[in-house]
Amino acid sequence: MNTAGVGEHVDLPGSVVAAEKLEAPEIELDATLRKIVGVRACSTLRLFVTIRGKPEPEVKWSKEGGTLSERAQIEVTSSYTVLLIENVNRNDTGKYVLTAKNYSGSKSAFINVRVMDSPSAPTNLEVKDVKRDSVSISWEAPLIDGGSKISHYIIEKREEARKAFTSICSNCVRNSYKIDNLQEGCFYYFRVLAVNEFGTGLPAEIAEAVKVSEAPLPPGKITFSDATCNSGRLSWEKPDHDGGSKITRYIVEMQAKGDDTWTICSETRALEVTINGLARGKEYFFRVSAVNEKGKSEPKTLLAPVTINDTSAEPVMNLLSNTFSVKAGNDLKIDVPFKGVPQPTVAWKKEGNLLKETSRVNVYTSDTSSQMIIKDATRIDAGMYEVTLANSVGSASAEIFVNVFERPGPPCDLSLDEVNADISGRPNPTVFWLKNGRNIGTKGRVEITATKTHTSLLIRESVRKDSGQYTLTLQNTGGTISKAITCKVLDRPGPPAGPLEVSGLSAEKCTLSWGPPHETGGAEIMYYIVEKCETSRVAWILVYGDMMATTCKITKLLKGNEYLFRVKAVNKYGEGETLESEPIKAVDPFTIPSAPTDVEVTSATRDTMTISWKRPDTDGGSRISGYIIEKREKQGVRWVRVNKKPVYDLRVKASCLHEGCEYEFRVFAENAGGLSEPSLPCSLTLAEDPKFLPSPPQYLSLLCFNSWMGWWH
Repeated sequence: MNTAGVGEHVDLPGSVVAAEKLEAPEIELDATLRKIVGVRACSTLRLFVTIRGKPEPEVKWSKEGGTLSERAQIEVTSSYTVLLIENVNRNDTGKYVLTAKNYSGSKSAFINVRVMDSPSAPTNLEVKDVKRDSVSISWEAPLIDGGSKISHYIIEKREEARKAFTSICSNCVRNSYKIDNLQEGCFYYFRVLAVNEFGTGLPAEIAEAVKVSEAPLPPGKITFSDATCNSGRLSWEKPDHDGGSKITRYIVEMQAKGDDTWTICSETRALEVTINGLARGKEYFFRVSAVNEKGKSEPKTLLAPVTINDTSAEPVMNLLSNTFSVKAGNDLKIDVPFKGVPQPTVAWKKEGNLLKETSRVNVYTSDTSSQMIIKDATRIDAGMYEVTLANSVGSASAEIFVNVFERPGPPCDLSLDEVNADISGRPNPTVFWLKNGRNIGTKGRVEITATKTHTSLLIRESVRKDSGQYTLTLQNTGGTISKAITCKVLDRPGPPAGPLEVSGLSAEKCTLSWGPPHETGGAEIMYYIVEKCETSRVAWILVYGDMMATTCKITKLLKGNEYLFRVKAVNKYGEGETLESEPIKAVDPFTIPSAPTDVEVTSATRDTMTISWKRPDTDGGSRISGYIIEKREKQGVRWVRVNKKPVYDLRVKASCLHEGCEYEFRVFAENAGGLSEPSLPCSLTLAEDPKFLPSPPQYLSLLCFNSWMGWWH
């Protein structure tokens, strides 16, 4: 077209399709994002990335090896995208992947982010070796080091019965540690914390308490005896140490000479076992292992092999005399040496009846002899005794005659006591017998007879409680007459006067007190025997064997264990009946205090805060020795200790805080029983310098220059 008009048209060959120009996605990372992006904990992470592409690409943010934080905020436009995470913590460390995708293709880029924070918990914490007073633990470095090299580790322990951990080592530079000086038989928890330049990290704690004990030592000397054509008796001594845990059983193994394998032939709790099924003329090796809850000891082997030959023999007694004499009140010991294979059983009889053992008459039998001991012999101990030995081969018996010669002085342990009295009166008097003011009659062991001229009181098989004042009263119409008779039965004393009181109780000791027995047995109390017993065990343990006083101190108790105590008096006739206490648990008379109250931040700056609180409502029965303060950041998980040493005042100043972070604090009270439960945390407080309203202007003056007003100060 020109000024002259419109020219002729030209047709384009083919058809034209209108379409948008396609462009594959592109991601442009700033130079700072190509390096590791470092950010302090509690601050904000902002990743700004420029993107291009036609059509507009679809953008996706993700975190390699994990999920994107719920706190993450994502903004996407046609030319850029932003990932924003506020109050970052150690868990936000990692590789962030940005993916842009459209019809023309896809593009990905990654950004490494490191959050400068205290470390995460160490990994793979394991208990490697447990001994009777030590434990070895090992661990691996935390998965997240907090953006700084791990400088050292803190190792802490806690007894199962306590709530607070105590530090064992605060500067361990290795990934293993041996914890010594532990109390044998106790249960412990252990934990490890990593430390970097930003603080102490999260703890790694073992899941179950560890009992400080080990497998026992091997048993002592082993002896083989009583061999027959197909059996024998194996005995051994206890191990020198049980490893801190009770021996549950012994495993006995044997090996025929020429064989390569050991065979278990018995498992027993006793210190001996009879082994059957042996072959005559064959040689055998034997070994014994002790077992507790921690495992099996090294085996103890019999020094030389044993050849099974029939050495059985019927019992033989080597009794030098069969007649024994003793003065009344003295002790008599009859020793009957014997031998026989296999070991014979021993039975004692008196006058054809099986001998009944009492506190005075006892029989003690060993592998080579049997002893009968009679304490404070009396007339009733005289007579004919018979001792019989028997085993699988045969038997042997012998008669023994005992003579008891009376000595001057009061008789003891009489089986028959009788009081006689001649009486007279008209009309014939009525006879009354009283004991300690109460009427008695013919009943059981007591027999009363009365005639016109005679009365008698007969007590058969008198015992200690028959002691007392007996009164004979005669009564008729002409009047009444009484005669008192004091009777004393000589015997072992009765139980001490109760109750058996336990005072001054703590976790390690207590004091027992009791009264002298009401029934002394007619003799002076020489001393007392004091014993203790754990309620979880059967055996009584002697504490004092010759206590002269009626009070004593018991020490070396195990904390948390429950005990019984008993006391018995001793006179010249023997040990009396026991007085037993109620079960008591060895615990301290105080507990941990209650938690402090009203914790608050009274002042704050950009790097310090002052915290105050009120005393606990109760001190647990023990004086408060100090306070422990802990802090936690708003997004933090773990509480961090503020003070290294206990604080005695009701306020403390926390320093080295991060400006702009919010903190909360809690307080523990401590006494001799340990740490209290933590107080309720105070409200979150921002670390920033205080802000004040400006002061009012000073020196206000009015200047009138062309209607202009001003002031200065």
